[in-house]
Amino acid sequence: MSASTLRVGVAGAGHFGRYHALKVAASGRTDLSGIYDPDLERAKTVGWEAGAQEMDFEALLDGSDAVIIAAPAEVHYDLAARALRAGKHVLVEKPIAATLQQADELGSLARERGLVLQVGHLERFSAAYQAMAGKIGAPLYIEATRIAPFKPRGTDVSVILDLMIHDLDLVLALVDSEIESVDAVGAPVASPHEDIANARLRFRNGAVATITASRISPRTERRMRIFAQDSYMAADFSARQLTVIARAPNEDGSLPPGQQPVPGVPGFGIQDVAWEDHDSLALEHAAFAASILDGAPVLVDAAVGRRALAAALAVGESMRASRERMSAAGLIRVE
Repeated sequence: MSASTLRVGVAGAGHFGRYHALKVAASGRTDLSGIYDPDLERAKTVGWEAGAQEMDFEALLDGSDAVIIAAPAEVHYDLAARALRAGKHVLVEKPIAATLQQADELGSLARERGLVLQVGHLERFSAAYQAMAGKIGAPLYIEATRIAPFKPRGTDVSVILDLMIHDLDLVLALVDSEIESVDAVGAPVASPHEDIANARLRFRNGAVATITASRISPRTERRMRIFAQDSYMAADFSARQLTVIARAPNEDGSLPPGQQPVPGVPGFGIQDVAWEDHDSLALEHAAFAASILDGAPVLVDAAVGRRALAAALAVGESMRASRERMSAAGLIRVE
């Protein structure tokens, strides 16, 4: 595409849709072409703030080169499919769709029409992920925790698709292997869907990951620990702090600059790395625009979105099986 700016419409004027609209309007490479939301007053409010008109979805498609789908998860597939069939590039929020068949159909539509389909796994553009990338070898074990206080927003889906999917995607980005088995447990507490969840993933190459997510905790905590054969990494996302312990890469056992010896463990060095948060959403938008205008590779494509969705669905299925077993044993009551 040769145009210097991209006309981008936003479908969904909720909490995150508003952020998308403001980022599109503020970018030098995109023009906000309109806002669609079934709640007309909400669309008008966000449109007034971002400087664009509210309109129905067909009008949004007619006036846009690309569409950002920031609507509730249950309509991701329908809106994204309609946009792709209309010849529009699409950035769809996670999860890419509700089923793997739907995800496959969206991927096929984009390929057949030569369109960009990017999935909104925002962590791939975070300063934390960039700080972690390339600093550890093949993981043997990963432990991730993502807990937060309850907020009504996002409870249209389970905590798996709301919060855990972020860490599922990060784990899948770090482990170069297919999932062999999933063992999960969780329960709804404050909403109709699961609000707490724990999953243990075993990969075909032998790696294991344990992921905990909760949206009913009294505090916010985001941590990840990664164990490899010759290295260890601990990330505290809230403190923006990364600790890496690794075997000295030099044959003489000397440590590279920035590393300090680990007391009592000869040949290993420790390094603390701090990162400054940046505007991940702006970087996600910039990558989307670059893929369309410059032909840059799609960093988070349909295949990435499908793999994260498959993992999330496997966690959900294992969780349902676990609840049925516990109900049969009289340990819990299933409404």
